[in-house]
Amino acid sequence: MTLLSVGGLKKYYGAELIFKDVSFQVAKGDKIGLVGINGAGKSTLLKIVAGMESADGGVIAPARGTRVAYLAQEVHFAADRTLWQEMEAAFSHLAELQAEITALEPTIADTAAPGWAEAMEQYGDLMSHFEHGGGYEIEPRIKRTLHGLGFHESQHGQRLSQFSGGQKTRAALAATLLSDPDLLLLDEPTNHLDMQALEWLEIFLRGWDGTLIVISHDRYFLDRVTKRTLEIAFNVLEDYPAGYNKYLELKAERLERRLKEFNAQQEFIAKTEEFIQRYKAGQRAREAKGREKRLDRLKRDSLVARPQEQAKLRLFLDTQLRSGELVLALEGLVIGFPGDRRHESEPRVLLRADGMEIHRGERVALLGPNGCGKTTLLRTLINELSPLQGAPRLGHKVQIGYYAQGHDMLNMQATVLEELTRASPGLGEPAARNLLGRFLFSGDDVFKRVGDLSGGERSRVALAQLTLLPGNLLVLDEPTNHLDIGAREALEGVLKEYPGSILFVSHDRYFIDAIADKIWTVEQGRMRQFIGNYSEFVAQESGGRSQGSGGRSQESGPTKRESGGAAPLTSDSRLPTPDSRDEDKQRKRRLAALESEVAMLEQELGRLRGALDKASAGQDVKKLTALGTQYAELERLLAEKYAQWEQLAAA
Repeated sequence: MTLLSVGGLKKYYGAELIFKDVSFQVAKGDKIGLVGINGAGKSTLLKIVAGMESADGGVIAPARGTRVAYLAQEVHFAADRTLWQEMEAAFSHLAELQAEITALEPTIADTAAPGWAEAMEQYGDLMSHFEHGGGYEIEPRIKRTLHGLGFHESQHGQRLSQFSGGQKTRAALAATLLSDPDLLLLDEPTNHLDMQALEWLEIFLRGWDGTLIVISHDRYFLDRVTKRTLEIAFNVLEDYPAGYNKYLELKAERLERRLKEFNAQQEFIAKTEEFIQRYKAGQRAREAKGREKRLDRLKRDSLVARPQEQAKLRLFLDTQLRSGELVLALEGLVIGFPGDRRHESEPRVLLRADGMEIHRGERVALLGPNGCGKTTLLRTLINELSPLQGAPRLGHKVQIGYYAQGHDMLNMQATVLEELTRASPGLGEPAARNLLGRFLFSGDDVFKRVGDLSGGERSRVALAQLTLLPGNLLVLDEPTNHLDIGAREALEGVLKEYPGSILFVSHDRYFIDAIADKIWTVEQGRMRQFIGNYSEFVAQESGGRSQGSGGRSQESGPTKRESGGAAPLTSDSRLPTPDSRDEDKQRKRRLAALESEVAMLEQELGRLRGALDKASAGQDVKKLTALGTQYAELERLLAEKYAQWEQLAAA
């Protein structure tokens, strides 16, 4: 079934053409990724489909009765509601059904009333739609969705006006998902999501039986969720019947084929023009005249255009400063925010790091949930913040080059050119303009005020500055934020070849996998280390969860009922008894307690592993024996907790 037909769309902003002749169809159940460079018109197209903007030509034809939900990159809430009230408002379509059902109840109560049979049939239809839409599961669905997107139960009654920008974005995403539309339009939904919330969203969307068009620069997300790709490039739209990675292969094949067609036609034109030039005044003039007419017709009607390719960032990062073997050591480090003596408030500890080291040439990804202290740690390393205890220790001849997540290091009042020469006063305007050209700033672009640039353009300015810094330890806080996919790939390429060391924070799993050879994770206020790339880290974590700790992801992921609408409930199961509710609460509390115990035991085992490694290196047999006994006892206890969890989860 075709849910949406789009034909011949055209859009201008002033005199600038955004796109033309955009045509495609969306079938029910399609999961589509919409890709293209920043500024290509992706968000504009989504807004036109959502009815929020008008096109300058063409047709948008949704199937009759199609409910469309749209989530913009920047969200605004109309009223000062609480988080829970905003979630309940997402079920307005079910409230309307409930009102219709209630209005029919007096009629169906009187079997002798005129039109009773018709009213009963309508009542049955409404009840079916209400149940299928999840009318009897509103509260648990809201709780599951909010939990999956990282909201604690204590935040349910909090007013949205008190939330941060990232929290508001996640709240809007939750409300959009709960509205259960026929066609879901998402513009960069992965912004402001940590790893756990990203994985939850992927599971939800893969299991959801609705139709999706999503804009995202997260290649990992696109590959796991979408099965079809629409690309806007050079003002036109191309359709590829595949997810992201396969789309790249198909696009390369299509480009190669078109280039061959173009070259073959150009060769034919050159030979034909040579024939015409040679024989137009000779005995074969008539034949030359005929070929000239055919060539003119070809040039007018059937000329193959040279395939275009997007301009790419041309990054270069190098360092001539060689550090010692040990680049950075974190021992007994405690970071957070100091207390206020006047108000007698205690220091707020975010994380503790002990025994963590970076060696020359290593690339370390720092992972953890939002708010766990990742950015605070990076700001502590560059002496912007003071630690609560201990101090990071830099190795011999180590200099840090820092990239700030919110572009805090940029002067918003300066021009692009001024900001680059500020980073390197001896650079000179010609060299600065040449460098900016490699970052896609050309002509008068270099005189734009930094504060007037888009997020992606500011990121390119910050990266250009980074190339001028003399550091041999790059400390990068979300360097891929605001970058389109092409820019992310360019950054990956240059960081792979960088001869220094790197410590970075990112939620882009594709980027992490391409760069990192060591993972630092923050869990419950402590850091632990994994040697290997992101895929290997995930494989190990999945292996651990499959033995018992996987209950967390299973609980936070959507159930079949949540993702596709609630299954009909029997009269016996619709309302649980007070006793069954109490038992269920007790079971959930015990499950949560077991999960906390498992996490603590796993953390302690990790600490013991580090101690065993040190004792082994020091050939301390006595200490090895004592630590080995402790380790075996903890493993036995952990196995018991896993078994208890599995038994309780299956109940």
